[in-house]
Amino acid sequence: MNREEQDAIGEPEAPGAGAADGTEATQAPADARLADLQAKADEHWELYLRTRAELDNLRRRGAKELEQAHRFALEKFVGELLPVKDSLELGLAAAQSEAPEVQSLREGSELTLRLLTGVLEKFGVEAIDPQGEKFDPERHQAVSMQPAQGAEPNTVLQVMQKGYSLNGRLLRPAMVVVAQG
Repeated sequence: MNREEQDAIGEPEAPGAGAADGTEATQAPADARLADLQAKADEHWELYLRTRAELDNLRRRGAKELEQAHRFALEKFVGELLPVKDSLELGLAAAQSEAPEVQSLREGSELTLRLLTGVLEKFGVEAIDPQGEKFDPERHQAVSMQPAQGAEPNTVLQVMQKGYSLNGRLLRPAMVVVAQG
C-alpha cells in the first residue's frame, strides 16, 4: 500500500478506542429525549388526575342536585295549594258559628273549588268527566252496568267519581255507571 492509500484509509483504530466517544455522543440526545418523554408522561398523568377529580366532583354535585330536586319537586305545587287549605279552614270556621249563612258558605265553597281547580290546571292536572261518552276502559272504571232506555249500549250513564290525568298520563280513572246493551 502506498502512502496516499494509507492516508485515505486512515490509521487503524484500536478496538473500542472510538466506540466510547460515539456511544456518548448518541447517549446524550437519547437521555434528553427520555427526559422530555418522562416530563410529558408526568404532565399527562397530572392532567388525568385533575380531570378524574373534576369528574368525580361533577358526579357528586349532580347527585346532590338531583336529590334536592326530588326532595323539593312538589314545593311549588304545595305552595299553590296552601291558599286552598286556608280557604277550607275559613269555611269550616264559618260553618261552626251560631248562625251560619248558607249562601255565604256556598259562595265560599264555590270560590275554594275554583281556586283548587285553577291550581290543578296550572300544574297540568285535567279532570275526566265522561258523562254521555262511550265507555273507554283505558280512562274509565265501570262500577256497574244498568239497563237504560234511550241510551246507546256502553255509554256512560252516570259519573260516580271524576278521573284525573296529569299531563296526559292517567292518575285515576273515572268511576262510572255504564249503559247495558
